[in-house]
Amino acid sequence: MIEVHNISKWFGEGHARTCAVRDASFSVAHGEMLYIVGPSGSGKTTLLSIISGILRPDSGSVTVNGVDIWNLDSNALADFRLRTVGFVFQDYHLFPRLSALENVAIPLVLRRERWEKGLEAAHLALEAVGLASREGLSPKKLSGGEQQRVAIARAIVAAPDLLIFDEPTASLDGDTGKKIVTFVRDNILSGQRAIIIVTHDERIYEFASRILRMEDGQMTGEQEKIP
Repeated sequence: MIEVHNISKWFGEGHARTCAVRDASFSVAHGEMLYIVGPSGSGKTTLLSIISGILRPDSGSVTVNGVDIWNLDSNALADFRLRTVGFVFQDYHLFPRLSALENVAIPLVLRRERWEKGLEAAHLALEAVGLASREGLSPKKLSGGEQQRVAIARAIVAAPDLLIFDEPTASLDGDTGKKIVTFVRDNILSGQRAIIIVTHDERIYEFASRILRMEDGQMTGEQEKIP
């Protein structure tokens, strides 16, 4: 589904110029939950931003379902982000004044779908993550695990082919983190979808299909799972 080929990204100028990602290459298949692990500052989040169409690389290519996304014009790239990618941020990025239901409906509003239709789809997405009974509550009235599930519902509401999670368990205790990742593997992953998770949480390594390690901006190979 995804082919990342020789991706590089630099920041800064002159003596302050640094390489965040250097010649990164790997592939992800449908039905796969791939982890990218490594220490803080190794370039993982930069790489995610490039794969999801947010940050343009300085060189290399990202092909998703046969389309080189960085050869798309700005409108087509925006459409790719809206329709093909679901992004779950580390800090959830939920709007505090909106209900869980309204938060989940936002991607459909951005796609210019009717508000009523968006709320119907949001209800189904929250039902899929087991939170339909909590849909009227604001984020501050939800637990950390519930907020994470709202973020997942928002990511899947538009039925994307690719889901990307940036440190999904960083703000959760060990048991809750394992429950979230188990839920994602058992209920969200499918033969028509791929999932990429960036994490340094060794407690959830056992749930990965494959684990790739990244250090100093470079992919350094596969890492064994920790049982």
